[in-house]
Amino acid sequence: MSATAQPLPAASLLQLIWLASPALPVGGFSYSEGLEAGVDRAGVATESIAADWLSDQLHLSLARGDLAVIARAIPAWRSGELDKVKVLNDWVLQTRETSELRLQAEQMGRSLVEWLRNHRSVSDTHIDACAKLPPTYPVAYSLAASALTASIADCLAAYAFGWAENMVQAALKSVPLGQSAGQRILSRLAAEIPAAIAEAMALAEHERQAFSPMLAILSSQHETQYSRLFRS
Repeated sequence: MSATAQPLPAASLLQLIWLASPALPVGGFSYSEGLEAGVDRAGVATESIAADWLSDQLHLSLARGDLAVIARAIPAWRSGELDKVKVLNDWVLQTRETSELRLQAEQMGRSLVEWLRNHRSVSDTHIDACAKLPPTYPVAYSLAASALTASIADCLAAYAFGWAENMVQAALKSVPLGQSAGQRILSRLAAEIPAAIAEAMALAEHERQAFSPMLAILSSQHETQYSRLFRS
């Protein structure tokens, strides 16, 4: 953000913080996105390894996939380009490489749409259009964010930080780690999020990707893991 950037109005800032909150009732806390399988099978056993794992996931997966989708979907919702929204939503569904990752995207998307029906910040027309997709979480989040006066970069920052908080909590429970270790990892991720946002916003349509083969393998193994805390 440049030194001359205007601050968000307080109401929009609070709404953005609300969207990023792990307390938002969409179920994000119940997923580890393959991390739990990484602990069980890939040696994610220390603070340092967990931090590296999440940093890689931020840059190799989130930035090139979900964040890039949101960067395109927010202006599409704002301009009423529903056909483009559907294409983006279909891309998310088609690139979720395992059953549990797809179910996560769908469940969190449905839950956020239901939250929006009660929140009344988005038009009923757009909510109904989103519900019919059916929505994935990045696309439903884009709809929620499109109603705010926040910039796309600010909306991506909120999404990425919400993801980081959920993933750090997953690391605390599954590695396991202490609270201080979790805060150090979160500090590292927060420092790296601006670069991930810049990468996501710079990607052309044909450059967006979701290619994380080891993560997909671990997620597949997690589906039948003998004992687990998380749904993915």
